[in-house]
Amino acid sequence: MIAYFAGDVRRINHFLKVYGFAKAIGELEGLDEAAQRTLEIAALTHDIGIKLSEQKYHSASGEYQQLEGPAEAERLLTALSIPSEVIRRVGWLIAHHHTYADIRDADYQILVEADFLVNIHEDGLSQTSIRQIEQNLFRTQTGISFLRALYFPPQIP
Repeated sequence: MIAYFAGDVRRINHFLKVYGFAKAIGELEGLDEAAQRTLEIAALTHDIGIKLSEQKYHSASGEYQQLEGPAEAERLLTALSIPSEVIRRVGWLIAHHHTYADIRDADYQILVEADFLVNIHEDGLSQTSIRQIEQNLFRTQTGISFLRALYFPPQIP
């Protein structure tokens, strides 16, 4: 992915930070080895559709990322000999990582939380917006604790 986004430091930093949070949340939430591996691959590739979205639609909109990302990830992951069932799941996660209704699976929940932990800072969201995101989207105990530690640290008297 670093080679894929060569020269785009902001995007490389973004997916590496999302990967770090997803890895930590998945491990602390006790994902099994296969789910953890799939989550980590999805975290690294979740925004792979941005390049094609910008070329085709002149937009990095989440809608276009979800549309263009799965096929691009499939090409990359197939070349790396990733098993087809992992590629299918990663593609599905990429195709839904900006869709927040009806999140049921742990890998999907954790990917969304990890992406938000990074996007909140990168987008400079307000405390009110962060509280709404916490209430509406965060479900894992680890993700909630990371969110609060990052954006609502305890006040020292």
